[in-house]
Amino acid sequence: MGEDNKETKVVSEEAAPPKRRNTRFAFACAVLASMTTVVLGYDIGVMSGATIFIQKDLHISDVQVEVLVGIINLYSLIGSIAAGRTSDLIGRRYTIVLAAGIVFAGAILMGFATNYAFLMCGRFVAGVGVGYGVVIAPVYTAEISPASVRGFLTSFSEVFINFGILLGYVSNVAFSHFSLHIGWRLMLGVGAVPAVCLALGVLFMPESPRWLVLQGRLSDAAHVLDRLSATPEEAHLRLSEMKSSAGIPSDATTANTTPFTRTNPGGSGVWKELFLHPTPAVRRVLISAFGIHFFQQASGIDSVVLYSPHVFQKSGLSSNNALLAMTVAVGFTKTSFILVATFLLDRIGRRPLLLASAGGMICSLIALGIGLTAAEHHEGKLLWAMAVCFSSILSFVAFFSIGLGPMPCVYCSEIFPMRLRAQGAAAGVVVNRVTSGIISMTFLSLYKAISIGGTFFLYAGVAAAGWVFFYGYLRETKGRTLEEMGKLFGFSKEEMEEEDEIVKTKEEGFGEAAAMGAVAAL
Repeated sequence: MGEDNKETKVVSEEAAPPKRRNTRFAFACAVLASMTTVVLGYDIGVMSGATIFIQKDLHISDVQVEVLVGIINLYSLIGSIAAGRTSDLIGRRYTIVLAAGIVFAGAILMGFATNYAFLMCGRFVAGVGVGYGVVIAPVYTAEISPASVRGFLTSFSEVFINFGILLGYVSNVAFSHFSLHIGWRLMLGVGAVPAVCLALGVLFMPESPRWLVLQGRLSDAAHVLDRLSATPEEAHLRLSEMKSSAGIPSDATTANTTPFTRTNPGGSGVWKELFLHPTPAVRRVLISAFGIHFFQQASGIDSVVLYSPHVFQKSGLSSNNALLAMTVAVGFTKTSFILVATFLLDRIGRRPLLLASAGGMICSLIALGIGLTAAEHHEGKLLWAMAVCFSSILSFVAFFSIGLGPMPCVYCSEIFPMRLRAQGAAAGVVVNRVTSGIISMTFLSLYKAISIGGTFFLYAGVAAAGWVFFYGYLRETKGRTLEEMGKLFGFSKEEMEEEDEIVKTKEEGFGEAAAMGAVAAL
């Protein structure tokens, strides 16, 4: 018995270093992939302050400001819709390169914009790149991450969005002292820097092993999993689960020359399976993804972040320097609390964080609405209302960041089956970007119609509806492998048998194709 314990101890000690190397490598890949979302955050942050100077320099109206700020979300739909199919065709890694190149071109165009139309062209290009980035970063990270730290690593996309927002706010302050004609152009042009860093870093990233399996490149997938796994046994187990999920027999050879190993070339037929003929399980996954993306944006986060200078003006502040300083405080709070969320996702779970986040947001929005209503109906500055507005905005972004902020990236990259993941996640991002575009392009007009306090009361009602949806509909995914999600979202024995029949049919077709290939070779 003593010798057995000694042997076990020796084995565990020998296995420990590879596990640490595995974690560091997955961590580095997740960081590099998530850099694609920095530009989205930077754009959100920098535009909140840049619009003050753009409106003065280009002499544009409030409606044009709304369109300028929010239109990138609609432009990003093109990249979001294309990203799923593109990543299925050329791979996750090269899609990240494509996103970085498009973002770089868009930032350069905005930095050299000479008029409103030129600026809108730059935002169109940048928007397409942003759409690619927000889809592919969480998908890639989820597919390379072990289940035990998947929530932590996948949340990096939201971490980098918040880091980008903070950089945008800092850029506002740093370049606000330049001339009116130059300052805002520097603010927008600096967004090209993260794209350059990403293009260099992607050279060190492996391709997603799950995409390699879908393409039938089993030996390449096994090699990547050896680098991402703690032990050869773990790598073999993960490869077996991926082959099973893709409908490839577990005893299939890992040689790339195996006939007919490409089970889903280019992601063909996925849209039909998602929208035209979804099974009940797929339908539940789709509603879960759409719901969490919708409520993330419809609860008003973009109105708070993009228009924070306008909100602070309504509360009583008037100095440009004070307004920009307040926005930096908002960015710092938002970034700090997203870091807290990364450590809680795999410990507390998805649903508890979502419910706590939405509950805190509801209270903060109600308090913000009260403060703004009081300030609006009082002549001169009302100090307590200013304090309530400022503290409410900080608490709102803090509660958002610990749950609803990172959760769509994490949750939606987990729940879709492997064959549907890239394009399913892209569909969720489309809902996110459309909702974000509507919110950001209507805020100024909405608060003029129903008052600024009434606008935030409306957002509080939407957040309350989101809390009910999260509590009653979403399922907990903490600690489950991506291949276990099918069982989690299967509703009945009949549906599970149907899924098994699909896999069985694929396996039989694979075996027949392999036999035909062998006969042809003879």
